Amino acid sequence: MTPHHLSPQAASARRSGASTGKVAAFFDLDKTIIATSSAFAFGREFLANGLITPAEALHMSLAKASYMFAGQSSEQMDATRDQLATMVAGWKVAEVRDIARETMHNVVTPAIYAEARELISRHRAAGHEVVIVSASASVLVELIAHELGIERVVATRLEEDNGEFTGKILHYCKGPAKAAALSEIAAEDNIDLAASYAYSDSATDITMLELVGHPVAVNPDRGMKKHALDQGWDIRTFKDPVPLLSMPGAKEVGIGASVVAGAAAIVAAGIWLAQHPTGFLNPKHSA
Repeated sequence: MTPHHLSPQAASARRSGASTGKVAAFFDLDKTIIATSSAFAFGREFLANGLITPAEALHMSLAKASYMFAGQSSEQMDATRDQLATMVAGWKVAEVRDIARETMHNVVTPAIYAEARELISRHRAAGHEVVIVSASASVLVELIAHELGIERVVATRLEEDNGEFTGKILHYCKGPAKAAALSEIAAEDNIDLAASYAYSDSATDITMLELVGHPVAVNPDRGMKKHALDQGWDIRTFKDPVPLLSMPGAKEVGIGASVVAGAAAIVAAGIWLAQHPTGFLNPKHSA
């Protein structure tokens, strides 16, 4: 496959003769492999198990609505990171893993895009190393990777002490950190980045996609779409399943129906604003 455009970094690698290594496919997770945010996907289950309060559950639902329809800027991602890190402080690691494992097939598996699952299978069949590179917490990402038969994960790492999360982030895998991870993996495993692939929806991952010869924007946000069009990158749309939003019911969050209705109105307004900002393989190619 010949890409529409080689990034300066990938072109430099190819000119230097680094073309005898293995091929890899690097995937972002949220809204690229799964039709939601993995961090938000387990919110209902954490509520049911008493790990988060009703107020926190509502906050997560509103944050999820905003994320699904308008995406998040780098600053918003950082704010969400800090809020979630604070929220999990004191949670027992084993309990979180057990809850996530028990609910994985009911909560997350149905949210995996069929197109992403097929694409990952095609990469693996071609002998490519598949890696998930995600800003979400490794404790959740690893479960999804296992479901997809992916052995390598690079994700945000949370500090653990005496079997509990401390609320401190040891490594935040976002933006430049993702690009650095690709470079490290390429050096360690003799990966030819100029022959490799990277997939993401978010403009915060442009630096990661620029490192490979086959960058693909999947369900791109506004910033990613503009950059992909400017650079001649492949753009793909994954639609199955269609992302669904699930607001907690009044009984679940223990608040009055009027508050839920108010929250729904806020979400609806956010959706309207998002829609009115002013007031592996491309089928035509073969590996």
